[in-house]
Amino acid sequence: MSTGPFQFMQTNELDSIVDSARDAFAKAQAPAELENAKAQFLGKSGRVTELMKGMAALGVDDKKVRGAAINLAKQAIEAALVQRRQALADRELDVQLKVEALDVSLPGRRRAAGSLHPVSLTMERIEQIFASMGFDVADGPEIETDWHSFTSLNNPPNHPARSMQDTFYVDIDGDDGIAYNLRPHTSPMQVRYAHQHVKKYAGQPVMPEIRVIAPGRTYRVDSDATHSPMFHQCEGLWLGENVSFKDLKVVFTDFCRTFFESGDLALRFRPSFFPFTEPSAEIDIQFQTGPLAGRWLEVAGSGQVHPTVVSNMGLDPERYLGFAFGMGPDRLTMLRYGVSDLRLFFDGDIRFLGQFR
Repeated sequence: MSTGPFQFMQTNELDSIVDSARDAFAKAQAPAELENAKAQFLGKSGRVTELMKGMAALGVDDKKVRGAAINLAKQAIEAALVQRRQALADRELDVQLKVEALDVSLPGRRRAAGSLHPVSLTMERIEQIFASMGFDVADGPEIETDWHSFTSLNNPPNHPARSMQDTFYVDIDGDDGIAYNLRPHTSPMQVRYAHQHVKKYAGQPVMPEIRVIAPGRTYRVDSDATHSPMFHQCEGLWLGENVSFKDLKVVFTDFCRTFFESGDLALRFRPSFFPFTEPSAEIDIQFQTGPLAGRWLEVAGSGQVHPTVVSNMGLDPERYLGFAFGMGPDRLTMLRYGVSDLRLFFDGDIRFLGQFR
């Protein structure tokens, strides 16, 4: 046994340090507290570190014996430290799992049933009403030629009536300079339908009347509370040998009263101008009851089809005449449901759209 200033520590003394470390680690309730306890034993000034420093004055044999004993104690302390760290981590995980626990016995979240867009509901309603009157439904391209969009409708280049309509043009390669645009109205579908109708019954002694509506998307540079760059339109056409303005009034009056479910709805035809009809008229409606009662509201444009347009449809204007009308389903939707801002229909807010079923 050494006789220097440092004496060998007895085994029970090292055991006491290990027990003290285990007790300090067990009392630590958080990772930070555990690290502070570690520093008391394994830090730069910890109890085990001080023991290691005291070996400098010992002989070689004493160092071996003392070093081995201290290393065993250090390993026991480090094992206790690792064990406590794992225990704290497991406890933290248990708390997190309880907070984020999923109750698998609860019913799943059901996806809400979808519904048609309010404008789509209006379009369907319009088609059903006119179908009951014997009208076909026409469809056509949204990218149209300038001829179909304007010239065929008695609206030649540089005509002032084009100023708010010939707005969105499209470049298509390989078409020999033909001008294409996003259709500003659905009238081109009437022209296309008439051409198909004439071709279908060519050579027959009697050609059935042309009775068709043309609903769809249209495009113009316009945007405010009651207008949108993309909007919907529905135009109607009735051509035959004995079709008059009286038929227009009867058809449109019946449509409006059916659409709004109001038998006492009043209609007014005001003189107006459209290049493709002559004479032309704006159509206003007036509710007799409800929040809009007494006010005249513009809902459509109409008129007798211009002879030039009849000719461009491939028909003899001396034999065939009739009327055309154009209305905005978006505006009809606003009136039917009492919506004041058109932009609400296109914002995609499910809270708003979910009201219409």
